[in-house]
Amino acid sequence: MALKIVYKICCGIDVHKTFVVACIASTNSKGVTTYESHRFSTYTKGLRDLLQWLLARNCKDVCMESTGKYWIPIYNILENDCTIVLAHPKYVKAIRGKKTDKKDAKWIADLFKHDLVAGSFMPPADIRQLRDLMRYRFKLTCFRSSEKNRLQNCLTVSNIQLGNVVSDTFGKSAQAILDKLLENPADTSFDLEPLVSKV
Repeated sequence: MALKIVYKICCGIDVHKTFVVACIASTNSKGVTTYESHRFSTYTKGLRDLLQWLLARNCKDVCMESTGKYWIPIYNILENDCTIVLAHPKYVKAIRGKKTDKKDAKWIADLFKHDLVAGSFMPPADIRQLRDLMRYRFKLTCFRSSEKNRLQNCLTVSNIQLGNVVSDTFGKSAQAILDKLLENPADTSFDLEPLVSKV
């Protein structure tokens, strides 16, 4: 029993760091598939050339590997004009033999034209951007907490018991005391209580 061809015109993209290889599979009314392959740079101009190449051939269904982070710029440029299926590399891995980039792209296109590729969920661009911002904010928050802990440890090992005289070690009063101490860091005869009375 022959596999049903779901996508009459589709493209498989083999993704690399510095280039991509795209293969368009076009199936006519008799079920005969012809292939056209082309290699593009992953610079922005190259990816825009890829988009124009696809649109000129009326190809709007695209399948590509989610290789590292390299797929992201490609996805960003194609997503407004193409329907993209993002596949995990292990699900579109070519069979063993003489592998080439063109063969890999053709293999992806062949799997995709029969709708045999399970795509990954991709949220809209604004949600992806918000998610990236949230990750970055979380990273900064963790970094700030880590630096606060480091400062607390420095105060402890230096026997500067700031927490005993102020309610907030990172408040204005505590900062004023630390600034005063830093005016003469070599002075070991300081006393916190007089400094507290000044702030």
